Amino acid sequence: MATFRIAVIGGDGIGPEVIGPAVEVAGRAAAKAGATLEWNHLPWSSNYYLEHGHILPPDGFEQLLTHDAILFGAIGSPKVSDKITVHELLLPMRRKFDQYVNLRPSSLFPGVPSPLKDKKPGSIDIAVYRENTEGEYSPVGGRLYPHTSDEVAIQTSVFTRRGCERIIRAGFNAARSRRKQVTSITKSNALVYGMVLWDEAFRAVSAEFPDIEADQLLVDAAAMDLVRRPEKFDVMIASNLFGDILTDLAAAVTGSIGLASSANINPERVFPSMFEPVHGSAPDIAGKGIANPLAAILSAALMLDHLEVAPAAAAVRKAVTKVLEKGDAMPADLGGKAGTAQVTDAVLAAL
Repeated sequence: MATFRIAVIGGDGIGPEVIGPAVEVAGRAAAKAGATLEWNHLPWSSNYYLEHGHILPPDGFEQLLTHDAILFGAIGSPKVSDKITVHELLLPMRRKFDQYVNLRPSSLFPGVPSPLKDKKPGSIDIAVYRENTEGEYSPVGGRLYPHTSDEVAIQTSVFTRRGCERIIRAGFNAARSRRKQVTSITKSNALVYGMVLWDEAFRAVSAEFPDIEADQLLVDAAAMDLVRRPEKFDVMIASNLFGDILTDLAAAVTGSIGLASSANINPERVFPSMFEPVHGSAPDIAGKGIANPLAAILSAALMLDHLEVAPAAAAVRKAVTKVLEKGDAMPADLGGKAGTAQVTDAVLAAL
């Protein structure tokens, strides 16, 4: 029986509220598949920062290295600047652990209404492969003459050929087990250095995959097509910023960001990979017991995929699909009245 050690960071807001159900569901599914998940709960959060003066202990990242994976709730609080929560924990984790593949799937589940007209279950099924360690979110730049009329802010995007090629190649490899179609998203007509390098890398990598249909779109056209005809997309590959924005739109057209799961993957497995719902800490509904736990549960399914406990991952997705299709335990963001606990109990029963 395989045993995996998982670091659990509930974080802020609704993070702990949804990560608890994800732990329970993933543990149950793994056990049925003959695997054991050992959970190590870490208290790192905005409250931890307010108490200790740092968002994680000095050896925090070294602690994470001793785990097979990380399950992450959300980070962010009105009490603490994003410069602390995001830029001292979340983004450094992605870079330090070289989690360069950010996989964000978006599918229209049975029983979930799309805001788009006449969309059938399964008709929208997109896997977005977002570059996760460089691009527009690179911490390169600075500010001069702060708080004066002469203040200057410089934010530099960083694109490397290696960084572009490896995320593009990951997307093409994924397409081989899907519908064999890849779309690259850039804005190379305006951003003529980094995005043109991306385009050149895309053409070079696509030549390695003659069995895959390769397409390129500017980000504004991609945004329009996600609304007009999202069925056309199979695998989308995008830079850090564009992938971040487009996946929120993809979540909206497939019903709710409350269903949006994500994986931050180090494919070489040199470092632990991290799995988190896309929706964030949502402090406005924290503590009310109404947060939708399904994005966190589906993120845990992605974690089980990565740990190669495929039967457990499939069982979790099947259970979530059954709950949504039945419709008796629909969370508030999908028009229902079920709270976090009720939705969780329904998924556990469906397992």
